[in-house]
Amino acid sequence: MPTGKVKFYDQEKGFGFITSDEGAEVFLHASALPEGAVVKVGSRLEFGVADGKRGAQALSVRVLDPKPSVTKINRRPAHEMSVIIEDLIKLLDGMGGKLKGGRYPDSEHGRKIAAVLRKVADDLDA
Repeated sequence: MPTGKVKFYDQEKGFGFITSDEGAEVFLHASALPEGAVVKVGSRLEFGVADGKRGAQALSVRVLDPKPSVTKINRRPAHEMSVIIEDLIKLLDGMGGKLKGGRYPDSEHGRKIAAVLRKVADDLDA
C-alpha cells in the first residue's frame, strides 16, 4: 500500500489531499478515514488508491503518525483553560492600555506574553 503525508485537509468540509511518497497528489475524503480519526497537515497515512472522476482518490486510509493526538492527550481540561483564558484577557487588557499610551512592554515582559499566547494557541488548536 502507498504511504504519504497530508498536504491539506479541511475538517469542516471533510476532504483534502495527500502527497504520496512518490510525489503524486491523491484526493482524500472523510469517508476513507477510520471512524474517529483526525488528520492534520503532516500526518502520515497508508492508503489504497482508486481512479475517481477527478483523478486518484484514497481508499481504506490508515493513520500511521497522527500528529495531533499527542497534543490532545497533553492538553489541559476545558475548565482549567477557562481560568487561563480569563487571566490572559486581564493580562492583554493591561498591555493594551500601555500600548494606547504609546509604550511597548519591555523585551522580557513581551517574551513572556508571547510564550503564553503560543501555549494557549497550541492548546486550543489541538
